[in-house]
Amino acid sequence: MASPSKAGAALSALREDLAGDVFAPEDPGYDEARAVFNAMIDRRPAVIAQCVNEDDVVRAVRFARDLGLPIAVRGGGHSVAGMALNDGGLVVDLRHMRAVTIDPAAEAVRVAGGATMSDLDRACQPHGLATTGGRASTTGVGGFVLGGGSGWLDRWCGLAVDNLLGVELVTADGERVHASADDHPDLYWALHGGGGNFGIATALTLKLHELPEFSIALLLYLPEFGPEVTRTFRDVIAAGPDEASGGVLYLTGPPEEFVPPHLVGTLLCGALLTYAGGEADLRKTAEPLLALPHVAEIVGAMPYADVQCMIDDPPGMRNYWSAEYLTGAPDEFVDAFCARADALPVPTGTQHVLFPLGGAIADGPREFPVPYRDAQWVVHPFGIWEDPADDERCVQWVRDVRTEVQPWSTGAVYLNFIGDEGADRVAAGVGTENTRRLSEVKRRYDPDNVFRFNHNISPA
Repeated sequence: MASPSKAGAALSALREDLAGDVFAPEDPGYDEARAVFNAMIDRRPAVIAQCVNEDDVVRAVRFARDLGLPIAVRGGGHSVAGMALNDGGLVVDLRHMRAVTIDPAAEAVRVAGGATMSDLDRACQPHGLATTGGRASTTGVGGFVLGGGSGWLDRWCGLAVDNLLGVELVTADGERVHASADDHPDLYWALHGGGGNFGIATALTLKLHELPEFSIALLLYLPEFGPEVTRTFRDVIAAGPDEASGGVLYLTGPPEEFVPPHLVGTLLCGALLTYAGGEADLRKTAEPLLALPHVAEIVGAMPYADVQCMIDDPPGMRNYWSAEYLTGAPDEFVDAFCARADALPVPTGTQHVLFPLGGAIADGPREFPVPYRDAQWVVHPFGIWEDPADDERCVQWVRDVRTEVQPWSTGAVYLNFIGDEGADRVAAGVGTENTRRLSEVKRRYDPDNVFRFNHNISPA
């Protein structure tokens, strides 16, 4: 650790050299700058560098290395474990680096490291193009993609990493590196699921797909119909095309116009069928779900970017999530899944979700560290609430869901869906064999494990 005089001089130099803003604990705006999506996270970095370009990122990294400070990287700040922050280190905050550049002829997009899903989706929509994005518009593109990337389009055009063409990275030494299939192929491989272990992604290039129309059917049912709804949704996905995705979820009835007032604040079962195509094909696929008695519905064509905003949760809530990837969803599983909904904390924002996989996910490239391709479904208990008094019951409910579905678990997991659950779960998220290879890449690009505020891969 540097002496106070050296640290003070270095901080003064950083303030002068950085084009963006620099915050230390005594500065006005520091507390606002360190707030993240999950209100359970309360960490106090020594310095927050709000970078506006790649030069700023290089300067910030070299500042931290000179003082021996660990580095956390903030994009969207959506990590449930609060990995965008640390205590006593440097935070490289990319939120001002949000440019999105579309190349319609090449069907590709360059996304700056601090861009959100909304930035990406809104830029692509006028061109009738899209790529797999997260299910919340405020999620950061960088962390989402490097962690694997699952969303409404993944059964149709693959995981986000399946569409990753290149990454511009600042390494732990403050050097600029471009990773692609031809440049630094070992690093390029590692960035397909290995997360933020290898440097700071200042820009990503992604493949785009033609998406002139997008449609949804959002149906709400009384909870006693949950098992029938879940089995029907399962069968719809099994018989339907890869364009169909969505999920089944139990939730507290939201105060929305389409929800009958007497059901607001009560437990409901929902089915969301998304479709990468027009309303007529959606309705044909959704017929079995529409035939079940439901209490609310939204059915029709809707711009994809608008759907991406539809289930956004407000910042400042308390969050705890996890996931289990499943070999299948037989009737016995459906019964267990639906029974666990009876204990869902109501009224809170907590959701009990079942997402389908298969399609282009299963057909995607096998060489990358993505071990959950063969899973058929994923259970995603998504705890979100406001009152700290609910911490214990909401966290325990998430853990109980994981326990309940263990008989059907593949053991693999998508790391963006979970918090800090230990080294074994990190290995489950990238694959046991891949862990060794990732450790070798980590040693090459970050031998001192400077970038360790993530689902960490230790240097070999």
